[in-house]
Amino acid sequence: MLKVENLSKQFTLHQQGGVQIPVIPRLSFSVTSGEAVAITGPSGRGKSSLLKLLFGSYIATSGSIKILHEAEWLELTNISPRHMMDVRNKTIGYVTQFLRVIPRVSTLTIVSEPLIYRGVEVSAALLRAQNLLDQLNIPQKLWHLSPMTFSGGEQQRVNIARGFAAHHPLLLLDEPTASLDDENRNRVMELIREAQKNGSAILAVFHNEDERHLVCERDIAL
Repeated sequence: MLKVENLSKQFTLHQQGGVQIPVIPRLSFSVTSGEAVAITGPSGRGKSSLLKLLFGSYIATSGSIKILHEAEWLELTNISPRHMMDVRNKTIGYVTQFLRVIPRVSTLTIVSEPLIYRGVEVSAALLRAQNLLDQLNIPQKLWHLSPMTFSGGEQQRVNIARGFAAHHPLLLLDEPTASLDDENRNRVMELIREAQKNGSAILAVFHNEDERHLVCERDIAL
């Protein structure tokens, strides 16, 4: 599903005389459909930066990122922004650590949007959103409110629901359970296993080592 070869990333601090900070040095790996792989390493080693490179939020300094998109291998390091948006819509799902949404948009709309973008009937998309919000213990009385005023844990669960609403052949998960209680962590682990069974390749950063070992077959150490 994903092939990474000799990938590197360095940041240039233009306000500090052009100092260059290497983050990811010549990394190579692959991930297959239905496989869950953990990204490991000390804090500050570049785990979240790697996910942003794969999602196209950061531009690679060098190397190759190839993804299987609609039965065709695409090179993401030189893809157009418009084509990258299509890849994100249909192939790559990304659950970040923080919820970023337009204010005043309801939680139900936020979670159902990825399905509606794909042309799924609104009623079916809303039903899927309702099921996920219920599974993740978001009270029904909150569904028609904006999540901007929710607690941190509630916002994270809304973020997770949105990320899992539509099927993505590749799922990038950045500490999806970090701010959750035990019950909701277990719900998220169930969603990850379900996505695996449906064929999603999963690349994840986990805060908790035990959780990582529950779902991931192997590690990529940074």
